[in-house]
Amino acid sequence: MAITHSVAVDLGASSGRVMLASLDTDTQRLSLEEIHRFSNRLVVDHGHHLWDLDALERHILQGLNTVDRRGIRPASIGIDSWGVDMVALDRQGQRIGPPYSYRDHRTDGVMAQVIADLGRDTLYRHTGIQFLPFNTLYQLRALRQQQPEYWAQIAHLLMIPDYFHYRLTGRMASEYTNATTTQMLNLTRGDWDPLLLDYLGIQAHWLPAPSQPGDPLGDWLAPSGARIPVIAVASHDTASAVVATPLNDDDSAYLSSGTWSLIGIESQTPFISDRAMAANITNEGGTNGRYRVLKNIMGLWLLQRISQEQQVSDLPALLEAAEQETGFASLINPNDERFINPPSMSEAIRDFCREHRQPVPQTSAAMTRCIMDSLALGYRQGLLTLASLRQSPIRRLHVVGGGCQNRLLNQLCADVCQIPVVAGPVEASTLGNIGCQLIAQGEVADLAAFRRLLPDSFPLQHYTPRQDIDFTGHWRRFQALCQINEELTV
Repeated sequence: MAITHSVAVDLGASSGRVMLASLDTDTQRLSLEEIHRFSNRLVVDHGHHLWDLDALERHILQGLNTVDRRGIRPASIGIDSWGVDMVALDRQGQRIGPPYSYRDHRTDGVMAQVIADLGRDTLYRHTGIQFLPFNTLYQLRALRQQQPEYWAQIAHLLMIPDYFHYRLTGRMASEYTNATTTQMLNLTRGDWDPLLLDYLGIQAHWLPAPSQPGDPLGDWLAPSGARIPVIAVASHDTASAVVATPLNDDDSAYLSSGTWSLIGIESQTPFISDRAMAANITNEGGTNGRYRVLKNIMGLWLLQRISQEQQVSDLPALLEAAEQETGFASLINPNDERFINPPSMSEAIRDFCREHRQPVPQTSAAMTRCIMDSLALGYRQGLLTLASLRQSPIRRLHVVGGGCQNRLLNQLCADVCQIPVVAGPVEASTLGNIGCQLIAQGEVADLAAFRRLLPDSFPLQHYTPRQDIDFTGHWRRFQALCQINEELTV
Protein backbone atom coordinates (compact mmCIF):
# COMPACT_ATOMS: atom_id res chain seq x y z
CA MET A 1 0.00 0.00 0.00
CA ALA A 2 1.48 3.35 -1.10
CA ILE A 3 0.44 6.44 0.85
CA THR A 4 1.07 10.03 -0.23
CA HIS A 5 0.78 12.72 2.45
CA SER A 6 -0.01 16.39 1.88
CA VAL A 7 -0.69 19.22 4.33
CA ALA A 8 -3.40 21.85 3.90
CA VAL A 9 -3.46 25.04 5.93
CA ASP A 10 -7.03 26.32 5.68
CA LEU A 11 -7.60 29.76 7.20
CA GLY A 12 -11.18 30.92 7.60
CA ALA A 13 -12.50 34.23 8.84
CA SER A 14 -13.47 32.67 12.18
CA SER A 15 -11.18 29.63 12.54
CA GLY A 16 -8.22 27.90 10.98
CA ARG A 17 -6.91 24.37 10.73
CA VAL A 18 -3.84 22.43 9.71
CA MET A 19 -4.94 19.16 8.11
CA LEU A 20 -2.96 16.11 7.05
CA ALA A 21 -4.30 14.33 3.96
CA SER A 22 -3.35 10.76 3.13
CA LEU A 23 -4.04 9.30 -0.31
CA ASP A 24 -3.88 5.55 -0.81
CA THR A 25 -2.62 5.53 -4.37
CA ASP A 26 -3.74 1.91 -4.86
CA THR A 27 -7.39 2.34 -3.83
CA GLN A 28 -7.61 6.10 -4.50
CA ARG A 29 -9.13 6.56 -1.04
CA LEU A 30 -8.43 9.90 0.61
CA SER A 31 -8.51 10.59 4.35
CA LEU A 32 -8.09 13.71 6.46
CA GLU A 33 -6.62 14.08 9.93
CA GLU A 34 -6.97 17.28 11.89
CA ILE A 35 -3.52 18.17 13.22
CA HIS A 36 -4.33 21.54 14.76
CA ARG A 37 -7.48 23.66 14.89
CA PHE A 38 -7.55 27.21 16.23
CA SER A 39 -9.80 30.25 16.43
CA ASN A 40 -9.29 33.35 14.30
CA ARG A 41 -10.86 36.27 16.09
CA LEU A 42 -10.91 39.90 15.12
CA VAL A 43 -8.84 42.12 17.41
CA VAL A 44 -10.31 45.54 18.17
CA ASP A 45 -7.63 48.22 18.66
CA HIS A 46 -8.53 51.91 18.95
CA GLY A 47 -11.84 51.19 17.27
CA HIS A 48 -10.33 49.30 14.32
CA HIS A 49 -10.88 45.63 13.49
CA LEU A 50 -7.60 43.81 12.85
CA TRP A 51 -6.29 40.31 12.21
CA ASP A 52 -3.70 38.81 14.55
CA LEU A 53 -1.34 37.58 11.83
CA ASP A 54 1.41 36.75 14.30
CA ALA A 55 -0.92 34.40 16.18
CA LEU A 56 -2.01 32.79 12.91
CA GLU A 57 1.62 32.23 11.95
CA ARG A 58 2.32 30.62 15.31
CA HIS A 59 -0.64 28.29 14.84
CA ILE A 60 0.44 27.39 11.30
CA LEU A 61 3.94 26.53 12.49
CA GLN A 62 2.57 24.59 15.45
CA GLY A 63 0.62 22.38 13.08
CA LEU A 64 3.47 21.93 10.61
CA ASN A 65 5.94 21.21 13.41
CA THR A 66 3.60 18.56 14.80
CA VAL A 67 3.60 16.76 11.44
CA ASP A 68 7.38 16.99 11.33
CA ARG A 69 7.81 15.64 14.87
CA ARG A 70 5.75 12.60 13.92
CA GLY A 71 8.28 11.78 11.24
CA ILE A 72 5.83 12.36 8.40
CA ARG A 73 7.34 13.84 5.24
CA PRO A 74 4.50 15.36 3.24
CA ALA A 75 4.94 15.70 -0.50
CA SER A 76 3.82 19.33 -0.27
CA ILE A 77 2.11 22.08 1.71
CA GLY A 78 -0.55 24.54 0.52
CA ILE A 79 -2.36 27.48 2.15
CA ASP A 80 -5.79 28.95 1.43
CA SER A 81 -7.71 31.74 3.17
CA TRP A 82 -10.50 34.25 2.81
CA GLY A 83 -10.18 36.92 0.13
CA VAL A 84 -9.79 40.71 -0.25
CA ASP A 85 -7.42 41.41 2.67
CA MET A 86 -3.84 42.40 1.85
CA VAL A 87 -0.62 42.76 3.83
CA ALA A 88 1.71 45.70 3.10
CA LEU A 89 5.47 45.13 3.41
CA ASP A 90 8.45 47.46 3.28
CA ARG A 91 11.71 46.96 1.35
CA GLN A 92 13.02 44.64 4.06
CA GLY A 93 9.92 42.46 3.81
CA GLN A 94 8.56 43.62 7.17
CA ARG A 95 4.89 44.41 7.76
CA ILE A 96 3.78 48.03 7.61
CA GLY A 97 0.97 49.20 9.84
CA PRO A 98 -1.78 47.14 11.42
CA PRO A 99 -3.29 44.20 9.48
CA TYR A 100 -6.80 45.52 8.90
CA SER A 101 -9.77 43.22 8.43
CA TYR A 102 -12.26 43.70 5.63
CA ARG A 103 -14.88 44.19 8.36
CA ASP A 104 -13.15 47.37 9.57
CA HIS A 105 -15.16 50.52 9.02
CA ARG A 106 -12.34 52.61 7.55
CA THR A 107 -13.67 51.86 4.05
CA ASP A 108 -17.11 53.32 4.79
CA GLY A 109 -18.04 55.58 1.88
CA VAL A 110 -14.86 54.85 -0.10
CA MET A 111 -16.52 52.65 -2.72
CA ALA A 112 -18.88 55.48 -3.66
CA GLN A 113 -15.88 57.81 -4.12
CA VAL A 114 -14.10 55.36 -6.43
CA ILE A 115 -17.24 54.71 -8.48
CA ALA A 116 -17.73 58.47 -8.83
CA ASP A 117 -14.13 58.82 -10.05
CA LEU A 118 -13.93 55.85 -12.43
CA GLY A 119 -17.51 54.84 -13.18
CA ARG A 120 -19.27 51.61 -12.27
CA ASP A 121 -19.27 50.41 -15.87
CA THR A 122 -15.50 50.88 -16.27
CA LEU A 123 -14.75 49.03 -13.05
CA TYR A 124 -17.00 46.10 -13.93
CA ARG A 125 -15.87 45.75 -17.55
CA HIS A 126 -12.22 45.80 -16.49
CA THR A 127 -12.48 43.34 -13.59
CA GLY A 128 -15.81 41.50 -13.71
CA ILE A 129 -15.87 41.68 -9.91
CA GLN A 130 -18.85 42.56 -7.74
CA PHE A 131 -19.13 45.82 -5.85
CA LEU A 132 -18.55 45.18 -2.16
CA PRO A 133 -17.50 48.05 0.12
CA PHE A 134 -14.54 46.10 1.52
CA ASN A 135 -12.92 44.99 -1.75
CA THR A 136 -9.14 45.43 -1.73
CA LEU A 137 -9.44 48.27 -4.25
CA TYR A 138 -11.32 50.35 -1.68
CA GLN A 139 -9.16 49.22 1.24
CA LEU A 140 -6.04 50.48 -0.54
CA ARG A 141 -7.73 53.74 -1.50
CA ALA A 142 -8.64 54.23 2.18
CA LEU A 143 -5.08 53.42 3.27
CA ARG A 144 -3.55 55.99 0.94
CA GLN A 145 -6.04 58.68 1.95
CA GLN A 146 -6.09 58.06 5.68
CA GLN A 147 -2.55 56.86 6.47
CA PRO A 148 -0.09 58.36 3.99
CA GLU A 149 2.78 57.69 6.42
CA TYR A 150 2.24 53.94 5.91
CA TRP A 151 1.63 54.28 2.19
CA ALA A 152 5.01 55.96 1.69
CA GLN A 153 6.81 52.88 3.06
CA ILE A 154 5.14 50.23 0.87
CA ALA A 155 7.36 48.11 -1.35
CA HIS A 156 5.23 44.94 -1.60
CA LEU A 157 1.56 43.96 -1.34
CA LEU A 158 0.55 40.36 -0.67
CA MET A 159 -2.78 38.64 -0.10
CA ILE A 160 -3.14 36.71 3.17
CA PRO A 161 -2.15 33.24 1.86
CA ASP A 162 0.64 34.77 -0.23
CA TYR A 163 1.97 36.43 2.92
CA PHE A 164 2.11 33.13 4.78
CA HIS A 165 3.64 31.38 1.75
CA TYR A 166 6.30 34.09 1.86
CA ARG A 167 6.86 33.53 5.57
CA LEU A 168 7.41 29.81 4.93
CA THR A 169 9.55 30.04 1.79
CA GLY A 170 10.97 33.56 1.54
CA ARG A 171 9.42 33.97 -1.92
CA MET A 172 6.78 36.56 -2.78
CA ALA A 173 4.02 35.52 -5.19
CA SER A 174 0.42 36.44 -5.99
CA GLU A 175 -1.86 33.46 -6.52
CA TYR A 176 -4.47 34.05 -9.21
CA THR A 177 -7.77 33.00 -7.57
CA ASN A 178 -7.24 35.19 -4.52
CA ALA A 179 -5.88 38.05 -6.61
CA THR A 180 -9.17 38.22 -8.52
CA THR A 181 -11.04 39.12 -5.31
CA THR A 182 -9.16 42.43 -5.10
CA GLN A 183 -11.20 44.02 -7.94
CA MET A 184 -7.81 45.05 -9.34
CA LEU A 185 -7.07 42.20 -11.76
CA ASN A 186 -7.88 42.73 -15.42
CA LEU A 187 -10.49 40.18 -16.49
CA THR A 188 -9.17 39.56 -20.01
CA ARG A 189 -5.42 39.85 -19.36
CA GLY A 190 -5.32 37.91 -16.09
CA ASP A 191 -2.83 40.46 -14.75
CA TRP A 192 -3.02 43.60 -12.63
CA ASP A 193 -5.04 46.33 -14.33
CA PRO A 194 -2.83 49.34 -15.27
CA LEU A 195 -5.72 51.82 -15.06
CA LEU A 196 -6.57 50.80 -11.51
CA LEU A 197 -2.95 50.67 -10.35
CA ASP A 198 -2.40 54.16 -11.73
CA TYR A 199 -5.56 55.43 -10.05
CA LEU A 200 -4.44 54.06 -6.69
CA GLY A 201 -0.84 55.20 -7.12
CA ILE A 202 0.50 51.65 -6.92
CA GLN A 203 3.83 50.91 -8.54
CA ALA A 204 3.72 47.77 -10.66
CA HIS A 205 6.59 46.07 -8.84
CA TRP A 206 4.64 46.11 -5.57
CA LEU A 207 2.49 43.26 -6.89
CA PRO A 208 4.02 40.01 -8.21
CA ALA A 209 2.59 38.68 -11.46
CA PRO A 210 -0.23 36.22 -10.66
CA SER A 211 0.75 32.57 -10.37
CA GLN A 212 -1.60 29.68 -11.08
CA PRO A 213 -2.78 26.89 -8.76
CA GLY A 214 -0.20 24.13 -8.91
CA ASP A 215 2.81 26.41 -9.33
CA PRO A 216 5.76 25.59 -7.01
CA LEU A 217 6.70 28.40 -4.63
CA GLY A 218 9.73 27.07 -2.80
CA ASP A 219 10.47 24.94 0.25
CA TRP A 220 9.69 25.13 3.94
CA LEU A 221 12.66 24.10 6.05
CA ALA A 222 11.25 21.86 8.80
CA PRO A 223 12.88 21.63 12.25
CA SER A 224 14.08 18.13 11.29
CA GLY A 225 16.01 19.64 8.39
CA ALA A 226 13.64 18.25 5.76
CA ARG A 227 12.74 20.56 2.90
CA ILE A 228 9.01 20.35 2.14
CA PRO A 229 7.77 21.85 -1.16
CA VAL A 230 5.18 24.61 -0.85
CA ILE A 231 2.70 24.73 -3.73
CA ALA A 232 0.32 27.51 -4.76
CA VAL A 233 -3.16 26.02 -4.43
CA ALA A 234 -6.45 27.74 -5.28
CA SER A 235 -5.67 30.02 -2.37
CA HIS A 236 -9.05 31.73 -2.12
CA ASP A 237 -10.91 29.35 0.17
CA THR A 238 -14.02 29.42 -2.00
CA ALA A 239 -11.97 28.54 -5.07
CA SER A 240 -10.57 25.55 -3.20
CA ALA A 241 -14.07 24.62 -2.00
CA VAL A 242 -15.30 24.58 -5.60
CA VAL A 243 -12.42 22.27 -6.57
CA ALA A 244 -13.82 19.77 -4.03
CA THR A 245 -17.45 20.15 -5.11
CA PRO A 246 -18.66 17.10 -7.09
CA LEU A 247 -20.03 19.11 -10.02
CA ASN A 248 -20.55 16.38 -12.59
CA ASP A 249 -22.88 18.16 -15.02
CA ASP A 250 -23.65 21.61 -16.36
CA ASP A 251 -27.04 21.74 -14.62
CA SER A 252 -25.54 21.94 -11.13
CA ALA A 253 -24.62 24.94 -9.01
CA TYR A 254 -22.56 25.13 -5.83
CA LEU A 255 -23.10 26.82 -2.50
CA SER A 256 -20.02 27.28 -0.34
CA SER A 257 -21.72 27.68 3.02
CA GLY A 258 -19.82 29.19 5.91
CA THR A 259 -19.26 32.68 7.28
CA TRP A 260 -20.26 33.74 3.78
CA SER A 261 -22.69 32.00 1.45
CA LEU A 262 -21.27 31.94 -2.06
CA ILE A 263 -23.64 30.53 -4.63
CA GLY A 264 -22.49 30.08 -8.19
CA ILE A 265 -21.63 28.09 -11.27
CA GLU A 266 -18.47 27.22 -13.14
CA SER A 267 -18.15 28.81 -16.57
CA GLN A 268 -15.59 28.93 -19.35
CA THR A 269 -16.60 32.55 -19.99
CA PRO A 270 -17.33 35.47 -17.66
CA PHE A 271 -20.70 37.22 -17.38
CA ILE A 272 -20.20 40.99 -17.63
CA SER A 273 -23.42 42.18 -19.27
CA ASP A 274 -25.42 45.10 -17.94
CA ARG A 275 -27.79 42.60 -16.30
CA ALA A 276 -24.89 40.82 -14.61
CA MET A 277 -23.57 44.13 -13.31
CA ALA A 278 -27.03 45.16 -12.08
CA ALA A 279 -27.31 41.84 -10.23
CA ASN A 280 -23.81 42.35 -8.74
CA ILE A 281 -22.59 39.04 -10.17
CA THR A 282 -18.90 38.41 -9.64
CA ASN A 283 -16.51 36.53 -11.94
CA GLU A 284 -13.75 35.28 -9.67
CA GLY A 285 -10.87 33.15 -10.84
CA GLY A 286 -11.09 29.38 -10.70
CA THR A 287 -8.89 26.49 -11.76
CA ASN A 288 -8.39 25.08 -15.25
CA GLY A 289 -9.14 28.44 -16.86
CA ARG A 290 -12.68 28.53 -15.50
CA TYR A 291 -14.51 31.38 -13.84
CA ARG A 292 -16.45 31.11 -10.62
CA VAL A 293 -19.56 33.08 -11.55
CA LEU A 294 -21.31 33.69 -8.26
CA LYS A 295 -23.34 35.80 -5.86
CA ASN A 296 -22.12 36.73 -2.39
CA ILE A 297 -24.68 36.41 0.40
CA MET A 298 -23.92 37.34 3.99
CA GLY A 299 -24.13 33.73 5.22
CA LEU A 300 -23.77 32.13 8.64
CA TRP A 301 -21.90 35.17 9.95
CA LEU A 302 -25.38 36.31 11.02
CA LEU A 303 -25.89 33.17 13.11
CA GLN A 304 -22.33 33.24 14.45
CA ARG A 305 -22.81 36.77 15.75
CA ILE A 306 -26.13 36.21 17.51
CA SER A 307 -24.78 32.98 19.00
CA GLN A 308 -21.86 34.93 20.48
CA GLU A 309 -24.03 37.80 21.69
CA GLN A 310 -26.61 35.53 23.31
CA GLN A 311 -23.98 33.10 24.63
CA VAL A 312 -25.40 30.07 22.86
CA SER A 313 -23.46 26.98 23.94
CA ASP A 314 -25.49 24.31 22.10
CA LEU A 315 -25.91 25.25 18.44
CA PRO A 316 -27.65 21.98 17.37
CA ALA A 317 -30.24 22.55 20.12
CA LEU A 318 -30.76 26.12 18.92
CA LEU A 319 -31.34 24.90 15.35
CA GLU A 320 -33.81 22.27 16.60
CA ALA A 321 -35.69 24.98 18.49
CA ALA A 322 -35.66 27.19 15.40
CA GLU A 323 -37.21 24.39 13.37
CA GLN A 324 -40.21 24.46 15.72
CA GLU A 325 -40.73 28.20 15.23
CA THR A 326 -43.31 29.50 12.77
CA GLY A 327 -41.61 29.67 9.41
CA PHE A 328 -41.20 32.94 7.49
CA ALA A 329 -42.79 35.04 10.25
CA SER A 330 -40.03 37.63 9.85
CA LEU A 331 -37.56 38.10 7.01
CA ILE A 332 -34.45 40.20 6.46
CA ASN A 333 -32.32 41.11 3.48
CA PRO A 334 -29.11 39.27 4.47
CA ASN A 335 -27.02 41.55 2.26
CA ASP A 336 -28.16 44.80 3.85
CA GLU A 337 -24.94 46.65 4.71
CA ARG A 338 -26.03 47.07 8.33
CA PHE A 339 -25.25 43.36 8.85
CA ILE A 340 -21.58 43.53 7.77
CA ASN A 341 -20.29 44.24 11.29
CA PRO A 342 -22.86 45.92 13.57
CA PRO A 343 -22.23 46.57 17.27
CA SER A 344 -25.09 44.15 17.98
CA MET A 345 -26.32 41.73 15.31
CA SER A 346 -29.40 40.92 17.40
CA GLU A 347 -30.43 44.57 17.52
CA ALA A 348 -29.61 45.08 13.84
CA ILE A 349 -31.99 42.24 12.92
CA ARG A 350 -34.70 43.52 15.26
CA ASP A 351 -34.33 47.05 13.87
CA PHE A 352 -34.68 45.75 10.30
CA CYS A 353 -37.89 43.92 11.23
CA ARG A 354 -39.31 47.00 12.98
CA GLU A 355 -38.52 49.25 10.03
CA HIS A 356 -40.34 46.89 7.67
CA ARG A 357 -43.31 46.43 10.02
CA GLN A 358 -42.75 42.76 10.66
CA PRO A 359 -42.98 40.76 13.88
CA VAL A 360 -39.81 41.43 15.87
CA PRO A 361 -38.08 38.16 16.89
CA GLN A 362 -37.51 38.15 20.64
CA THR A 363 -35.91 34.76 21.32
CA SER A 364 -32.72 33.20 19.98
CA ALA A 365 -34.79 30.50 18.27
CA ALA A 366 -37.07 33.02 16.53
CA MET A 367 -34.09 35.06 15.39
CA THR A 368 -32.33 31.95 14.10
CA ARG A 369 -35.44 30.93 12.16
CA CYS A 370 -35.59 34.42 10.64
CA ILE A 371 -31.97 34.04 9.49
CA MET A 372 -32.46 30.52 8.08
CA ASP A 373 -35.63 31.46 6.17
CA SER A 374 -34.02 34.61 4.78
CA LEU A 375 -30.87 32.80 3.65
CA ALA A 376 -32.91 30.12 1.87
CA LEU A 377 -34.83 32.81 -0.01
CA GLY A 378 -31.52 34.53 -0.78
CA TYR A 379 -30.27 31.29 -2.31
CA ARG A 380 -33.38 31.13 -4.49
CA GLN A 381 -32.72 34.68 -5.61
CA GLY A 382 -29.11 33.81 -6.47
CA LEU A 383 -30.04 30.67 -8.41
CA LEU A 384 -32.74 32.45 -10.41
CA THR A 385 -30.30 35.23 -11.27
CA LEU A 386 -27.63 32.79 -12.44
CA ALA A 387 -30.11 30.70 -14.42
CA SER A 388 -31.52 33.79 -16.10
CA LEU A 389 -28.08 35.07 -17.08
CA ARG A 390 -26.96 31.78 -18.61
CA GLN A 391 -30.41 31.08 -20.11
CA SER A 392 -30.69 27.55 -18.76
CA PRO A 393 -32.18 26.18 -15.53
CA ILE A 394 -30.23 24.92 -12.54
CA ARG A 395 -31.50 21.50 -11.50
CA ARG A 396 -29.27 20.60 -8.54
CA LEU A 397 -27.44 22.45 -5.79
CA HIS A 398 -24.30 21.13 -4.09
CA VAL A 399 -23.77 22.59 -0.62
CA VAL A 400 -20.21 22.33 0.73
CA GLY A 401 -18.31 23.66 3.72
CA GLY A 402 -19.21 23.80 7.39
CA GLY A 403 -22.72 25.06 6.66
CA CYS A 404 -23.60 21.85 4.83
CA GLN A 405 -24.06 20.26 8.28
CA ASN A 406 -27.02 22.59 8.93
CA ARG A 407 -29.90 20.22 8.17
CA LEU A 408 -32.57 22.87 8.72
CA LEU A 409 -31.01 25.24 6.20
CA ASN A 410 -30.36 22.45 3.68
CA GLN A 411 -34.01 21.32 3.75
CA LEU A 412 -35.30 24.89 3.59
CA CYS A 413 -33.03 25.47 0.61
CA ALA A 414 -34.40 22.39 -1.19
CA ASP A 415 -37.98 23.44 -0.39
CA VAL A 416 -37.66 27.10 -1.34
CA CYS A 417 -35.58 26.50 -4.49
CA GLN A 418 -37.56 23.35 -5.44
CA ILE A 419 -34.47 21.43 -6.52
CA PRO A 420 -32.54 18.55 -4.93
CA VAL A 421 -29.77 19.58 -2.54
CA VAL A 422 -26.63 17.47 -2.12
CA ALA A 423 -24.66 18.26 1.05
CA GLY A 424 -20.94 17.59 1.42
CA PRO A 425 -18.08 17.44 1.74
CA VAL A 426 -17.82 19.44 4.95
CA GLU A 427 -14.10 20.22 4.70
CA ALA A 428 -14.39 21.36 1.09
CA SER A 429 -11.80 24.15 1.25
CA THR A 430 -9.26 21.81 2.81
CA LEU A 431 -10.01 19.07 0.28
CA GLY A 432 -9.79 21.46 -2.67
CA ASN A 433 -6.47 22.70 -1.33
CA ILE A 434 -5.30 19.06 -1.20
CA GLY A 435 -6.72 18.38 -4.66
CA CYS A 436 -4.60 21.16 -6.17
CA GLN A 437 -1.53 19.65 -4.52
CA LEU A 438 -2.28 16.09 -5.66
CA ILE A 439 -2.78 17.22 -9.25
CA ALA A 440 0.48 19.20 -9.11
CA GLN A 441 2.26 16.14 -7.68
CA GLY A 442 0.91 13.97 -10.50
CA GLU A 443 -0.90 11.66 -8.06
CA VAL A 444 -4.30 12.57 -9.55
CA ALA A 445 -4.73 13.13 -13.27
CA ASP A 446 -6.92 16.22 -13.29
CA LEU A 447 -9.82 18.06 -11.68
CA ALA A 448 -12.46 15.65 -12.96
CA ALA A 449 -10.54 12.66 -11.60
CA PHE A 450 -10.18 14.32 -8.21
CA ARG A 451 -13.90 15.05 -8.00
CA ARG A 452 -14.73 11.46 -8.91
CA LEU A 453 -12.71 10.03 -6.02
CA LEU A 454 -14.28 12.23 -3.32
CA PRO A 455 -17.73 10.60 -2.80
CA ASP A 456 -16.16 7.23 -1.99
CA SER A 457 -14.12 8.83 0.78
CA PHE A 458 -16.58 11.47 2.00
CA PRO A 459 -20.25 10.36 1.78
CA LEU A 460 -22.86 12.91 0.69
CA GLN A 461 -26.29 13.70 2.16
CA HIS A 462 -29.32 14.23 -0.09
CA TYR A 463 -32.33 16.50 0.51
CA THR A 464 -35.49 16.26 -1.59
CA PRO A 465 -37.76 19.30 -1.99
CA ARG A 466 -41.15 19.00 -0.32
CA GLN A 467 -44.08 19.82 -2.56
CA ASP A 468 -46.76 20.67 0.03
CA ILE A 469 -45.65 24.22 0.90
CA ASP A 470 -46.51 27.33 -1.12
CA PHE A 471 -43.68 29.86 -0.91
CA THR A 472 -45.15 32.39 -3.35
CA GLY A 473 -46.20 34.90 -0.70
CA HIS A 474 -42.94 34.61 1.22
CA TRP A 475 -40.96 35.06 -1.99
CA ARG A 476 -42.88 38.21 -2.90
CA ARG A 477 -42.22 39.65 0.57
CA PHE A 478 -38.54 38.86 0.25
CA GLN A 479 -38.40 40.47 -3.20
CA ALA A 480 -39.89 43.64 -1.74
CA LEU A 481 -37.39 43.68 1.14
CA CYS A 482 -34.49 43.29 -1.30
CA GLN A 483 -36.03 45.69 -3.82
CA ILE A 484 -36.08 43.08 -6.57
CA ASN A 485 -38.35 44.49 -9.23
CA GLU A 486 -38.65 41.58 -11.63
CA GLU A 487 -39.26 37.86 -11.53
CA LEU A 488 -36.25 36.18 -13.09
CA THR A 489 -37.13 33.30 -15.40
CA VAL A 490 -35.35 31.12 -17.94
